[in-house]
Formats: sequence, structure tokens, C-alpha cells
Amino acid sequence: MARKAFYSFHYIPDNWRAAKVRNMGVIEGNTPISDNDWEQVKKGGNAAIQNWINGQMRGKSCTIVLIGSATAGRKWIKYEIEKSWNDQKGVVGIYIHNLLDRHNRRATKGRNPFSDFSIGSSSMSSVVKAYDPPYQLSSNVYSYINENLESWVEEAIKIRQGN
Repeated sequence: MARKAFYSFHYIPDNWRAAKVRNMGVIEGNTPISDNDWEQVKKGGNAAIQNWINGQMRGKSCTIVLIGSATAGRKWIKYEIEKSWNDQKGVVGIYIHNLLDRHNRRATKGRNPFSDFSIGSSSMSSVVKAYDPPYQLSSNVYSYINENLESWVEEAIKIRQGN
């Protein structure tokens, strides 16, 4: 079954890395928003941002959180994770710090954003998986994500159905 996913990531530092994952074509994702369009959404304030996110999530079965160096703790990332979980969507994380950006640089590994949430008496990070590709070379990281993304999404959906 072809899955549709919402991609959640910290835009400024990680949009290049995120585009690499989104453009793999393994999972159909939300359409990227242009910088100009995003500026228009932001001008509408928090309600407009929330409405835009809600619209982008509609019809998606999973949220893929692309974890960069500063993803955890960001207001809208937290909103996207919480909304996804509450809407019964699968949630999965993928560390992307070793994918090169447009300047051919890696980033530092960020902390797990799921650690900020609880599911009952457990940390969400003990339920929701965050995959860290075991490579330093960007092309190997890319290949690893490309080969595994579909199964990670399916697993995330199964995990959510069981909770």
C-alpha cells in the first residue's frame, strides 16, 4: 500500500537535507512550500501556521521527523509530533545530521525530540523509533535511508495502532 507522510523538520538548517529524503520518492510526502509562501503563512501568525500544518497533515498516515542538530524542542516540531500521535498517525524519526547540506557540510547530531513527550508513564522515545544511519559518508546515509524508509514507516504505523 502506498503511504502518504508528513515530513517534519527544522527548516532553516535542514531544508536541503530534508529535500534529499523527500525527493527519494519512496514515500509520498507533503508538497514543499517555497520560502515566499512560508513567509506569507508566518505573517498570519500562530493560527495560520497551525492551520497550514493541519492541512498538510490531512490524509497522511505517518509523520516522519527528520532530526537535525536543533530539531528537538522547537515549538512547531513539537506541535506536529503531538498532533500526529493524537490523530493516530504513525510517528518515526530519522537522524539526518550526516547528510551533507548545500555547502557540503555535516551537522552535529541533535537530541531525540520524542524525549520531550510521555505516553502514560513512559517516554515517547521508548515507543517511537528514531533511526540513526550507521554511516558517516553522506552517500551511504542516503542509501541506508532510501533502502529502509518504507519499512520504517510501516513499522511506525503498526506501533501506533498498538498504542
